[in-house]
Amino acid sequence: QVQLVESGGGLVQAGDSLRLSCAASGRPFSSLHMGWFRQASGKEREFVAAINWSGGTTYYADSVKGRFTISRDNAKNTVYLQMNSLKPEETAIYYCAGDVLRASTIGKISTQASNYDYWGQGTQVAVSP
Repeated sequence: QVQLVESGGGLVQAGDSLRLSCAASGRPFSSLHMGWFRQASGKEREFVAAINWSGGTTYYADSVKGRFTISRDNAKNTVYLQMNSLKPEETAIYYCAGDVLRASTIGKISTQASNYDYWGQGTQVAVSP
């Protein structure tokens, strides 16, 4: 019922920036907490950043604090991830995910992929040294 479509990935050099977008459809966007995850080849999917339903609170993995910024525009049904000072080890497929608001999720911003209900197909980010 919920569709998430990522865009904005590409090939950049170390130190460059990218802005990823994720467009949602199928249900009210404000009924979802949103997160960004990434998965490098041969590794498990890892948490990057999350934002609550209103955009009032955010949370980041320690590895990206100070460099990445998550934001959302509920009027446009879109969540963004601004990535600055990219590193080669951050080459991965980046996924956006939606966490449905319910009793178990209200007041929480999850860092666990298993807690998210909907996923996009991902967008490739490649950072060359």
